[in-house]
Amino acid sequence: MQRWRAWWRHPEFQLGLREMAAVSPGLAAWGLMTGVTMVKSGMSTFEAVAMSLLVFAGSSQLAAIPLIAAGAPVWVIWATAFCVNLRFVVFSAHMRPYLMHLPLRWRLFNGYLTADLSYVMFTKRFHHPATDVGGQRDQLAYLGGGSFFNWTSWQAASLLGIALANTIPTQWGLGFAGILALLGVGCSLASSTLRRVSAGVAGMAAVAAFALPFKLNILVAIAAAVALCLMLEHLQPPPAPFPSTKGKT
Repeated sequence: MQRWRAWWRHPEFQLGLREMAAVSPGLAAWGLMTGVTMVKSGMSTFEAVAMSLLVFAGSSQLAAIPLIAAGAPVWVIWATAFCVNLRFVVFSAHMRPYLMHLPLRWRLFNGYLTADLSYVMFTKRFHHPATDVGGQRDQLAYLGGGSFFNWTSWQAASLLGIALANTIPTQWGLGFAGILALLGVGCSLASSTLRRVSAGVAGMAAVAAFALPFKLNILVAIAAAVALCLMLEHLQPPPAPFPSTKGKT
């Protein structure tokens, strides 16, 4: 227990948690959509929960669900999931030098926990494997913090989607879950005042122009948001020039 507390309090572990939390809305919405999809496809609650906890791979889950519902052979389902997740072979090859100092069981555990976002954020922060024990500990702590938050937020959202799937009207279809996922991704990208304002304007314009045919309200929303951003950027004062150092010694 003392060892786990030390890991939890490690500055790099906390940094990994915070940076993964910044992108958690989109991740949680994707997990929620996957949970809803599993139940709506005809899987039992037990099957959906088991798939969420054991597989932990949203893209391969979504690829396998329609095959399972259609009664496809097991080898077809396995082959599809394997092809969808081939990118993790590249991820693993890249991560190998970072984790080779760990015992096999811990390397396998990291392989289970590491997902797209945790891999990208880890390799963005650490370009090369550490050569000393302290550096290796820092890298592992950061990876652990990001992977822990990634896994926890995904599973919580997926299990919530499984629990609430039967409360969503059938006529809404899976499009409703897809909208939730896109909404979460959009929220995670609204990282500045200008982006938040443009998102709000786009939403209001889309609702105001909803009666237009051929879903032209989407085009109106995009045009309104782009026009507003261009206008606001034009009104912003130019950045102050760097002070000149000419003639100084």
